[in-house]
Amino acid sequence: MLDSIFYKSIFKDFAFLVLRVFTGAFLIHHGFEKLNDINNFADAFVRPLHLPFPVTLSYIAAGSEIGGSWLLILGLCTRFGATAILGTMSVAIYHAIATSGFNIYLIELLALYFSSAFSIILLGPGMYSADYLIKEILKTRFSLINSIFSQKTKYFSSKKAISKPISHKKLFGFPFSSFLSS
Repeated sequence: MLDSIFYKSIFKDFAFLVLRVFTGAFLIHHGFEKLNDINNFADAFVRPLHLPFPVTLSYIAAGSEIGGSWLLILGLCTRFGATAILGTMSVAIYHAIATSGFNIYLIELLALYFSSAFSIILLGPGMYSADYLIKEILKTRFSLINSIFSQKTKYFSSKKAISKPISHKKLFGFPFSSFLSS
């Protein structure tokens, strides 16, 4: 009982949803701010690093923040979106350290976005995401196709039609169901 109270995760998939949506929702406006004055962003953040094609890289940074944020919010290609955000935050952290030293006030927000994206890459999108729905739909269709083909081969090999029940997994379950059953 104590094990289920202290160590068992009750709302793990809901926590993944909150992490994804809040990270995406709070980060998306940074990308739009870059697009408002892309030349100013290129002059202030990309040129001091002496990177080639500063305006192009500024568009890439803004696009990865906007596109990655939308992918996180929707839960579609979640790890790809989190990887785009992680790359942008890595360069932003490098810029903050290279230009201002280790100033915690500049690195704090960047490190939070970095750690959120890194956690999402490692843990995945969770059950409440488009990625999970697509996986379940494809798994159901492939199991249906496999059962049809296995029935036909059994039918032709034994000349009897054998019906095999197809088990369907619930797409969404009540969060407390595993907690209360233990």
